[in-house]
Amino acid sequence: MSNNLTGLRKVLTRVRIPVSELALGMHVIELDRPWLETDFLIQGFIIKHRAEIDSLQRQCVFVFIEGIEQKLDIQPEFHAKKPSLLSRILGNTLNKPTAIKNKQEPSALTPCKPTEQSRTTYINKISAGEEMQVARDSYSSAKTVAKSIMEDLRIGRMLDMNQARNTVDEVVDSLLRNDDALVWLTKLKNQDEYTAEHSLNVCILSAAFARHLGHNEAEIRKIGLAGLLHDIGKAKIPVEILNKPGPLDDDERALIRQHPNMGRSLLMTSASVEHYTIDVAYSHHERVDGTGYPRALQAHQIPYYAKLVAIVDTYDAITSSRAYDTGRASMAALEIIYNSRDSHFDADLTVEFIRCIGVYPPGAIVVMTNGEVGVVVESNESSKLRPKIVLVQDCDKEWQEKRSIDLSQDDQDKDGKPYAIAHEVPNKTFGIDIKAFLQEGWLAFAAT
Repeated sequence: MSNNLTGLRKVLTRVRIPVSELALGMHVIELDRPWLETDFLIQGFIIKHRAEIDSLQRQCVFVFIEGIEQKLDIQPEFHAKKPSLLSRILGNTLNKPTAIKNKQEPSALTPCKPTEQSRTTYINKISAGEEMQVARDSYSSAKTVAKSIMEDLRIGRMLDMNQARNTVDEVVDSLLRNDDALVWLTKLKNQDEYTAEHSLNVCILSAAFARHLGHNEAEIRKIGLAGLLHDIGKAKIPVEILNKPGPLDDDERALIRQHPNMGRSLLMTSASVEHYTIDVAYSHHERVDGTGYPRALQAHQIPYYAKLVAIVDTYDAITSSRAYDTGRASMAALEIIYNSRDSHFDADLTVEFIRCIGVYPPGAIVVMTNGEVGVVVESNESSKLRPKIVLVQDCDKEWQEKRSIDLSQDDQDKDGKPYAIAHEVPNKTFGIDIKAFLQEGWLAFAAT
């Protein structure tokens, strides 16, 4: 008698559960309402933080998750395929949290993303408005240092690592008090100082990203330092090529692609430089699918810090105006990066970076659903799509008396209609310049 009705197989299923039963490790695939009506930037995600459960319980009654069930297999004589990585990650999510292991199985000495158990949670100690003056002073002095580092190396002087570390310490100290103020300042870009500003912005955003991921303070400072020095090899590239207003020719492009090798050489001949800083300078243009340079490394060969900085480097480059290109809005940059997950960038880090920055980061100019225009001044940690905003123009794009709103609390306009952000627009749209906005002191106004 045939035994072709006796085999059992596990299959993924769609399970509806009340939000009161959510747990870490569950894979949420659908909500009881449209995703765009919630705070979640990514449609479908594995719950990794308690705050995500709290947010789901606040906004939903029930959700759908991936589960498994056993079904009768009518053809057990066929050998089942080896479960996919995705299936192994998602399997048995109903019964226990699922930990995603690092592909490299790193040793205790290998930098890696913190686990849920090891991550540090940070809370802003003061508002962005209260931190802003200190942050502005820190940004100004740090930019001076970033410029002097590049200029010194161009004329053959040695890299002053103590100066670089002190600069990063100042940046990180500010981010630990409030992670919005310095991020705000990365929006105030000067095309003529791109190389120095880009190095500093990557330092700030990398450190802010590390804070978001839950790295300890020592690791945040390491990542910030690696970000500051990631493009140090460009000190050996002629300025006229770096600032060329038109497309590069083949020879110029080939020279630019040598800056990771040049950065590695510079750092290896400098005193007191740790290997992780060299790794990032050498590998931040590598891509997880092996299409990067200079070594065409595969995902498992790219150092963790370099994967992290690669995302930040790309984000700041896309949002910056240069001699040959106009910077794009934050949302457009995040879409480009998200669409390159698993090809250019680590998918898990990509999603976390979007959560860190938020679709509407501090300094973004946004149009509301009723047509009013405002500037995002501070994010809401538990509600990234509902930040704090200063409204500056009415629905006809006429200047109005400025007023501060918190979209996590003010969800209706003066006419009682739903109140939310419709979309972001580039700086200087409708005559709004965020640099002038900041100089006029409206960030401090928003904190009152």
